Amino acid sequence: MDFEGLEEGLNDGWRQFISNGEGPITLNDNAYELCSEYIENGSELFKVVSRYDDILSDIVQRPNYKAGDTLRLILPFLRAYGVTDTVMLDFSRRNILTVPGARKTMRFVQEFMTPFIVATSYEHYITAVCDAIGFPMENVYCTALEMDSVRMDPHEAEILKNTAREIARMNLPKIPEGASSLDDLAPQDLDVVRRLDEIFWEELTDLSAYRFVLDVNPLGGEDKASAVLDIRRRSGIGLEDTCYIGDSITDTQAFQLVREGDGLTVSFNGNEYALREAEFAIISDNTIVTSVLAEVFHKGGMEGVNNLADNWSMEELKRSGAANPYLVKEFEQTFPNTMPVLARITPDNIKSLTRQSMALRRSIRGEDIGSLS
Repeated sequence: MDFEGLEEGLNDGWRQFISNGEGPITLNDNAYELCSEYIENGSELFKVVSRYDDILSDIVQRPNYKAGDTLRLILPFLRAYGVTDTVMLDFSRRNILTVPGARKTMRFVQEFMTPFIVATSYEHYITAVCDAIGFPMENVYCTALEMDSVRMDPHEAEILKNTAREIARMNLPKIPEGASSLDDLAPQDLDVVRRLDEIFWEELTDLSAYRFVLDVNPLGGEDKASAVLDIRRRSGIGLEDTCYIGDSITDTQAFQLVREGDGLTVSFNGNEYALREAEFAIISDNTIVTSVLAEVFHKGGMEGVNNLADNWSMEELKRSGAANPYLVKEFEQTFPNTMPVLARITPDNIKSLTRQSMALRRSIRGEDIGSLS
């Protein structure tokens, strides 16, 4: 991402706010939705490839592979079914679903913090999101992609369509709790992984569309951490003054980096991977909780956040004066009866928080998208 000319004004805020896109800001999984719309049985294909991604990145730890690389593995199939840059952008614009409150939150944090979005999503989708919420695209890191750069003849397209049908018919591999090697997988699941290995690393390599797999670099895993470091270099704001909001396996290394730098790490309706690495959890169907947390961090740093989480109640929120009275009033109107969850993640509560977070994640994003990593 080109930050030429952005330096002026970046130091105006003494703390910064960095968020993932899908999850904390929007309800979409754009890549899943593209597959579902344009590929035959594409939702099933995406779920299988996404689970394969989890296995390669978290269990096998395959060299030169990271969480989020699902987004490069699915591209040959999308191109075979006629998806172009224009199709991706138009589809993204038509189907944006923001988390309730997200537009207000992203406008609010820009008033007193230096904001960035660090997203694994394709740039077509992030462009559409930034237009929708009024966020500056120059403050975004995402996955660069030119779909139209690959031309495909009918024979190659048919090969890829047949392969896509095969993948869509595969059983979804299960990852046992605590799995640390392929030996922990059931034999039938190991067979699926081995067949996918053959497809992606042997059979497709001579196709013109394989350049997507070779050249596209989804922004996930260590690349999100690298983006955070680049933001620190550009903004001059240290990790200890950085708030990072994430929700998925692609955020884990950014979480680790910011947390080790004494910054604020927050899982927003996150899955088990996010909760494993973040220090705090928000479980909420509205981002106004993020607004409150961001303002408290801006004013009081980690001490303020710790006090807020340890005394999380409407009464304490009103009494402490930690957040703007108008924001507190809107918060009370949004949650008149039951407070959303804001909690420090500990070994004692992580299983309970994971159950609650996954339940709400599936409720507001849908069963399929909410279950993806």
